[in-house]
Amino acid sequence: MRLVLGSGSPRRRELLGQLGLTPDEIRAPDIDETPLKGELPRPYCQRMAREKAEALPCAADEVILTADTTVALGRRILGKPADAGEAAEFLLAMSGRRHRVVTAIAVKTATRLWERDVVTSVKFKRLSDAEISAYIRSGDWQGKAGGYAIQGPAGAFIPWIGGSYTAVMGLPVAETATLLVAAGLPLFGGV
Repeated sequence: MRLVLGSGSPRRRELLGQLGLTPDEIRAPDIDETPLKGELPRPYCQRMAREKAEALPCAADEVILTADTTVALGRRILGKPADAGEAAEFLLAMSGRRHRVVTAIAVKTATRLWERDVVTSVKFKRLSDAEISAYIRSGDWQGKAGGYAIQGPAGAFIPWIGGSYTAVMGLPVAETATLLVAAGLPLFGGV
């Protein structure tokens, strides 16, 4: 079986490496990621992972893996910030509070679709204006849900998580392994 990663994320490729897997091909789907009116974060994230999988054609010898990560502050979806101002607004809103990171995954073969999502609670320490400004200047917020990556400099803002660290990075490794095995893909170079 050939593994197709439906994501251009280098973090997801790196996390697949923990399972002894290297994608045979990267096929990032082009879908509209706009939340529906009144859509809550978890159903939104599940829909994104599923729609990404459905958007990609799948040959009989392929397993396609897609994922979506969404940062949720209450009922609010904090997507990828449009600019530095929005990134600063997100950080200020999360400062001193807990938020949830939802990562949904979809695994698809030519005949079947498996889905799973993982919700992790993340606590940010209270951030000073200087910390927010320095982080924004670093540029690390760009292209990241909620404006941060736990494995980057923003890790210094996070004293506690409840759940899956790898899910916050963008791919829950344990759950991904379960779905890939169910789809017939061996892990760790197995046969």
